[in-house]
This record gives sequence, C-alpha cells and structure tokens, in this order.
Amino acid sequence: MILETQRLYLREMNQNDYRSLCAILQDEEAMYAYEGAFCDEEVQEWLDRQIARYERWGFGLWAVIQKETDEMIGQCGLTMQPWKETEVLEIGYLFCRRHWHKGYAIEAADACKKYAFEKLEADQVCSIIRDTNTASQKVALRNGMTKSDCWTKHYRGVDMPHFRYVAQRIISE
Repeated sequence: MILETQRLYLREMNQNDYRSLCAILQDEEAMYAYEGAFCDEEVQEWLDRQIARYERWGFGLWAVIQKETDEMIGQCGLTMQPWKETEVLEIGYLFCRRHWHKGYAIEAADACKKYAFEKLEADQVCSIIRDTNTASQKVALRNGMTKSDCWTKHYRGVDMPHFRYVAQRIISE
C-alpha cells in the first residue's frame, strides 16, 4: 500500500489488474478526453508503462481500491509529463464511470498531492486536463490548484487544448 484515505487505499498496479483496468480504459464515455476507448493492446501498454514508472521513478498511476469492497475503482497517482519544453510532476486520475460523483477522485488526488509535497518534497505539482473535461477541472480546483496556462497536445490525430492546474508546496518556518 502506498497511500490510505478514509475510504480508499492506493497501491501499485500489477498484471492481475488488467481486467479492472479494461473496465476503465475500454469505456467510451470514461475515455472521452482521450478520444475514445483503448483496445486490449493499448490497455496492456498503459499497464506496462505504469509498472515501468514504478521502477524508474518510484511512483506512477496507482490502483485505487475501495476499502469497503476491496475493488479497484480507478487509478490515481503521480507521473512525469511533458509540458511545453519541460517535464512536470502531475497528479492524474481516471475512475470507473459508476464511481463518478462520489468524491473518490478528490479524495485520492488530495492524498497524492500530500504525498508529492511530503514524501517527494516537490515544490510544485500539477494536473494537466483537456479543455473539455470540466469534471476533472473541478477536481483540480477542489484540490487547491489554480489554472496556470494552456498548451495544445496532439494525440490520436487530434489537436487537444489542455489546461495546467498548479499547486505550490507551502513551506512552514
């Protein structure tokens, strides 16, 4: 277990999480910000990328497990992401649609923000969110982030404007 909140715990994903990951990444509606659902190969690549991130950075997107049911209901974590001419530490989150609007995303994202500041001693963390993804933008705002800037990413043959929401570590004296 990496993190624990009131209703959730976050842990590294492994190959046994493939089917649970498919439930998220192969849902057209859940994946609208990515221009559609992933095929089986893309899901496997996504999972392999997270495992490689754990090995390289010690973090990545983690499985979000609902304590009450021990079910993987989503993924949330920290990744290094390209932004303009640099790389930034990002909090990302993506949940099964049936668990939307229950506060799980903000609960997990807030825990990841604290982890970034307290464990990784990051000065800044962000969430990079497609301009049309208002639900994720609301999560970022509730997580104490402010909209910083915009950049257009090219993905799956589409130009996608993205906003970067940023939170700064507050250093107490």
